[in-house]
Amino acid sequence: MVVAVVPAGGRGVRLGAECPKALVPLGGRPMLRLTVDSLIESGEIDQVVVAVPAAERDAVTAWLPAAVEVVAGGAERIDSVRAALGAVESAEYVLVHDAARALTPPALIARIVAELRNGSDAVVPVLPLVDTVKAVDPLGRVVGTPDRARLRAVQTPQGFRAELLRRAYAADVGDAVVTDDAGLVERLGVPVHTVDGDPLAFKITTPLDLRLAQALVAG
Repeated sequence: MVVAVVPAGGRGVRLGAECPKALVPLGGRPMLRLTVDSLIESGEIDQVVVAVPAAERDAVTAWLPAAVEVVAGGAERIDSVRAALGAVESAEYVLVHDAARALTPPALIARIVAELRNGSDAVVPVLPLVDTVKAVDPLGRVVGTPDRARLRAVQTPQGFRAELLRRAYAADVGDAVVTDDAGLVERLGVPVHTVDGDPLAFKITTPLDLRLAQALVAG
């Protein structure tokens, strides 16, 4: 059984939205609805669980497909994923997918599931970097230039064996800054594999991102 978990509790501050980011309309539909539709259209997902702000739960439930389970998320992304995992009982694999990656092609989702079925415990989609990356100190001074040939930009959905993801979320991370689910798994010493990502799976975070997504949908 493959379950997709979609944390959708972000407020969309950087987007400048007046509602939670996942509810911002895109092509006449909420961003979250497009994300869920792509998961379903992949043909690989048996169950979808969405975590949204508690105040939005009833409204979101009304316009999502009846088979999608909607739970109340938490203050942080990690809290929302944990709440969604609590609603998942018998999954063998779990995909965690950002609601803000609304244009993710179903084929990318299918690639993640295929890699899990082929034996990977954890897998993430990645893209090569096109910009030079600099490491800077707290004063903004450059202290190094990593070799971008070895660096990748990571997207979602990120896929895991369910037992592994639960173990990663149960572990104590202390004060560590963890920005994605694979980061939690890496702390357990488990290898994370990669597959080719897709430019359309970009995260809609800023007003410019939203304008690009609107143009792509309109086209």
